[in-house]
Amino acid sequence: MELAVLFGICLLISGIAIRAAVTLANYFGVVDHPGGHKQHEASTPFVGGVGILAVLLGLFLVLDPLFVGFSVSTLQAMLIGALVLFLTGLADDIVHLSFKLRFFVQAAVALSMILVGGVELLSFGALFPGWRFDLGWLSIPLTIFATVGLINAVNMIDGIDGLSGAVSLVSLALVGQVAFFAGQGAYAALVVALIAGLAGFLYYNLRYPGNSRARVFLGDNGSMVLGFVFAWLFIALSQGDSPAMTPVTALWLFALPLMDTVGVMLRRIWLRKSPFRPDRYHLHHLFVRAGYRVCDVVAFAALGQLFLGLVGVGGLALGVPEYAMFWLFLVVFAAYFLVILRPWRLVPGLRRINRALGLPSVQVGGIFAGYVAKQELPELLDLLGERLRASGYDYQLSVYQTDGSASDGRNLYCVVHVPVSGDERLIGKIQRDASAIRKLLTGRFDVGVRLFLRRQSENDLRAGSGSTMGRRHERRSARRSTLIYSVERGGGAIKGGGLGFEISEISVPPA
Repeated sequence: MELAVLFGICLLISGIAIRAAVTLANYFGVVDHPGGHKQHEASTPFVGGVGILAVLLGLFLVLDPLFVGFSVSTLQAMLIGALVLFLTGLADDIVHLSFKLRFFVQAAVALSMILVGGVELLSFGALFPGWRFDLGWLSIPLTIFATVGLINAVNMIDGIDGLSGAVSLVSLALVGQVAFFAGQGAYAALVVALIAGLAGFLYYNLRYPGNSRARVFLGDNGSMVLGFVFAWLFIALSQGDSPAMTPVTALWLFALPLMDTVGVMLRRIWLRKSPFRPDRYHLHHLFVRAGYRVCDVVAFAALGQLFLGLVGVGGLALGVPEYAMFWLFLVVFAAYFLVILRPWRLVPGLRRINRALGLPSVQVGGIFAGYVAKQELPELLDLLGERLRASGYDYQLSVYQTDGSASDGRNLYCVVHVPVSGDERLIGKIQRDASAIRKLLTGRFDVGVRLFLRRQSENDLRAGSGSTMGRRHERRSARRSTLIYSVERGGGAIKGGGLGFEISEISVPPA
């Protein structure tokens, strides 16, 4: 009951704090502007860290009886470290600090965590049968390295709306479960409070019906604080005389951000680039390139982290040897790295999975219907018009003829081009219209109906105009099809005579 009340209070604190921060950020112009490698289209406040920091402040100032397992110095070290990282991250969000300065501040905070908070990475556990990997004099430098790594891992996965928050929420839920069943009541309460703080942030950041885009970004201020808290939790709960989990379990509880960060940096080094140079080859970027909606990418990432985390929790509960879980993690990471190493192969595969699952694709550009003979075209256009007139969106219906004569004379097809412009609700409506048209034509025509996808040159060999294969594909496409008729609907009115035209209006070149 106490944890439920704690969750409700912290959720309220986070929501109110972020709402107030949004007002101040808009007033002072402290917002993230579109441009560069960023894909958002509107200026957005990056004040997500305010909710998490407000929760920590509220806990330590008002609800400290729940944290009887913590010493005063421990609470102070956590709060001061979070505050320093929040201010550093906020400054980076506004004026873009150098990565060397950020690393210095992060390392200093990690050192204070060790010296003041007493949280230190003393052992990696039994990574080999019969051999425990204790760190000895390497303890302090490796604790600093691990903390800085976790802070930046959260930052690097913060690439699309809701992703870092959703994945972190899953990880925190699993950490809280481990702490609770291990009898670490103070840490369980802390995790519940952090989950509430993240939930308040996700209300503004996640995409859902009624919230088509993020109203708030986590920003470096939020990702640094969140990564620091993760480092604290993982190290504190996996070390000492009676740890709640093994160090290897922590790898599984943070598997997706960790594998994504390390994998991308290794890929950059493989290509002889700086590992700190930003690019768009994170796993979530590749999903977006394959046509997945942002909400679908977030759902897959959260489910993926949940699965990997449950593997770690299951191994802990069943008493699987640490070395077995460690080497299994390395195998999973190696497989992951090999997959992302060749994005030009991964993206088409992800696109096929998207189609197999029947999910809407952001690459949807309309509806394809074909092939039919000349005498069947008027009826097909009438049926298409019947459905499209009730669609409510603008479109251009084009009729094409393929070069050469098919053996059965079916060499005409239609494409309904729709200006989607990233509107996910419109994409869903087009998909429903395609299904309705398919049902409408069943039994009347032997014609295929599918979504028409826009090809993108990046990571698509067939559409890459810069590649030999892309140029050949473009030349073949130009030869195969000829536009013979086009009609548009814009602003609620049909241009070009409507859809009820006679076939004589269409000039079909001789085959």
